[in-house]
Amino acid sequence: MFSHQVYLQGLVLGAGLIMGIGAQNAHVLRTAVRGRHVLPTVVTCIVVDVILIAAGTAGLGALIEASPLMMALARYGGAAFLVWYGLRCWNSSLRGGASLAVDPSAQAQTLGAALATVLALSLLNPHVYLDTVVLLGAVGSSLAADQRSSFALGAITASILWFTAIGLGARRFASTLARPTVWRVFEALTGAMMLVLAALLLFDN
Repeated sequence: MFSHQVYLQGLVLGAGLIMGIGAQNAHVLRTAVRGRHVLPTVVTCIVVDVILIAAGTAGLGALIEASPLMMALARYGGAAFLVWYGLRCWNSSLRGGASLAVDPSAQAQTLGAALATVLALSLLNPHVYLDTVVLLGAVGSSLAADQRSSFALGAITASILWFTAIGLGARRFASTLARPTVWRVFEALTGAMMLVLAALLLFDN
């Protein structure tokens, strides 16, 4: 039975988790600014979220949360990934460089390489699993069985709206976002956010 209240709960919670600046979002922004393989990148992010949200609300999140080993792997693996990604962003910010919109290596990237990159950033980042499978899954699986689909649909809607918005929106403002100074600031802020998220994973009990 569809519940509008539970759907909105899933939409709001899903948006709150998905909208945070992360590896996925930063990559979608980069792809949109470069203007190459934007739609496949956005669709891939959405499909990954749909699968993970569905798995979480079906009970996988509760199983992971109940396993100290799995939670430790997710926590420390996610923190390591976020530290690496944050330092990589800071290095890019300090180096500077040409506008991303005319980056020859990015323009030459094949569809296969673009999909491999977004899948790696989505599936090799344990923080994604903590958000979609564990956190959303824990809330979703705690609901009555006939309400879980409404919650999952709300969270999935948030993913669809968010990735579509940043994929299309960033493209509209590509001329501004692609300026070296603007992008260096963005990289610096993204790096700082990644390190903050890593610290929260390690020290938030």
